[in-house]
Amino acid sequence: MNATLLAVVLSLFSSVAYAAAAVAQERLASRNPGSGTLRLLRSGAWWGSVVLNASAALLHVVALKYGPLTVVQPLGALTLVAAVPLGARVAGRRVSAVEWRGTALTLLGLSAILVTASGPAPEDVLSAPEAVAVAGVTAALIGVLTRPGTRPGLRHASASGFASGVASALTQTVTVAVTDRSESLLSVQVIGVALLVAAFATGGLLLSQTAYRGGLGAPLAVVTLANPVAAAAIGLALLGERLQGGASGVLLALAGAGLAAWGVVLLSRATPAADLAGTDHEEHPVAAVLALTPESATAEPALVPRQSEPGHLTPL
Repeated sequence: MNATLLAVVLSLFSSVAYAAAAVAQERLASRNPGSGTLRLLRSGAWWGSVVLNASAALLHVVALKYGPLTVVQPLGALTLVAAVPLGARVAGRRVSAVEWRGTALTLLGLSAILVTASGPAPEDVLSAPEAVAVAGVTAALIGVLTRPGTRPGLRHASASGFASGVASALTQTVTVAVTDRSESLLSVQVIGVALLVAAFATGGLLLSQTAYRGGLGAPLAVVTLANPVAAAAIGLALLGERLQGGASGVLLALAGAGLAAWGVVLLSRATPAADLAGTDHEEHPVAAVLALTPESATAEPALVPRQSEPGHLTPL
């Protein structure tokens, strides 16, 4: 199988696994909004979501081994696409017209990006000085974006997306170096880059949680879009990745990115009519699923026994 095609297939499975894990965690949070850590550790459903998340992360890492960043990272938006039917199914409703439109636009845009970004398996990786330089520039950019000021949600969301995209680029460096045996697993370079991966991945997660405090729709879209932008910038600038087709290929990729961005925004901000009937401020179920916070989950109704009335018999 072609290396790029294998990377695409792995990324598809990774996105579905991430979406399934998000749905499982959202349902668990809605059923047990006040659960502590110890109670979660005793829950088989929670451990199932952990396994799904770990499997998705492993598939993503393997995909980075076989595909360039300009191909693998944009496919992360498919997590949002996969969460649409999954979230609708567990909520007992149909996918809305706006969600279908957002899904179609996202898939069309990603298809255009894949046509122009297709390339060989990655051979070049970030050198130690390049990894340090990328980490330093990203840390400085995150510092600027997280300064106190207006619209902190969108700025923190941008910082989260950049941190996660850089973490993926550094992960690819570690993966290729170790699997090709160009570097020892215990070498200073591999350990140093692995520590940077852990720092940026953790930072991206924490920043996304703070970004969602003021609402989920727009910050979720920004996180989903900033991630591949950061990774693609590193791939094109430092790893020798190129867009095929010359100037027309660049235009096609930009058009695809625009369509995908529009689709992601629709998916993260649309609210089905069935949900609006119950509340005026309810977030989109897919956004609640991907936020993974108990506050954003829609609580399920409790099973309360009906009180008996005079003159009526109730079953035992």
